[in-house]
Amino acid sequence: MEQVFEKAGNFAQQYLPDILKFGLKVILCIAVYFIGKKVIDQIVRVLKRALERARVQVGVITFTASITKITLYVVLILGIGSQFGLQESSVAAIVASGGVAIGLALQGGLSNLAGGFLILLFQPFRVGDYIITQGEEGTVSKIEILYTTLQSVDNRRIIVPNGNLANNVIVNVTGSDRRQLEVKVGISYRDNIQKAKEILGNLMEQDADVLGDRDKQVFVDELAESSVVIGMRCWVMTENYQPVRWRMNERIKEEFDQAGLTIPFPQREIWIQKPAGEEQE
Repeated sequence: MEQVFEKAGNFAQQYLPDILKFGLKVILCIAVYFIGKKVIDQIVRVLKRALERARVQVGVITFTASITKITLYVVLILGIGSQFGLQESSVAAIVASGGVAIGLALQGGLSNLAGGFLILLFQPFRVGDYIITQGEEGTVSKIEILYTTLQSVDNRRIIVPNGNLANNVIVNVTGSDRRQLEVKVGISYRDNIQKAKEILGNLMEQDADVLGDRDKQVFVDELAESSVVIGMRCWVMTENYQPVRWRMNERIKEEFDQAGLTIPFPQREIWIQKPAGEEQE
């Protein structure tokens, strides 16, 4: 029994200082992490406010804040690691040996990161723009370091990788302050073309949201199988595009009904020819 106590005493005398020292380091590192986390959050908030006062784009603010936050967390973690003997040379060796593997594993992520930089550099769209890309569309709500968030008209949140945006076609619907509205409608071949054109022209003149300083056009667009297609073009402010289009469709139907003009549906005439000599019913 005395030998057991003696060995325990020797162990405590030999290793207890190191255990206590290591425990204090762990406690210190945990405290440093939480303090550093609060400091980083405060720095990011101050940076955002400074950029907002400088009237920087919302997308640039979000992207810059993300980059800054990640960089500061890397510095914090390396600083904590140094308390456990992690030297700069060790960090360099780890980065060098793992660089290729990490690069392959994060190939998509690196592509998205580069795409984010390209979006902010060339600005094909900004926060608040309505875009269409790869079959998805919506209003840009956030441009972050790896992803761009769209808000659809039916309130869906669409997350699009920045790499995809940088390498595919983007339609910026609200990129200009004015848009040309085109509406087409078919009338019967028996109807008066000039009457239909007159109605469309009057509708454009009467609508307060149609811009009067730009050309208006009414034209015969196509002689289709079942109808004569009449078209109209005018310019509107981008924010009025859909309301004017919906209103025009409704007014065209009402005015055509009053004028006795027909909007035909597709028709096909079928002639049945019986063989010679067959009795007629």
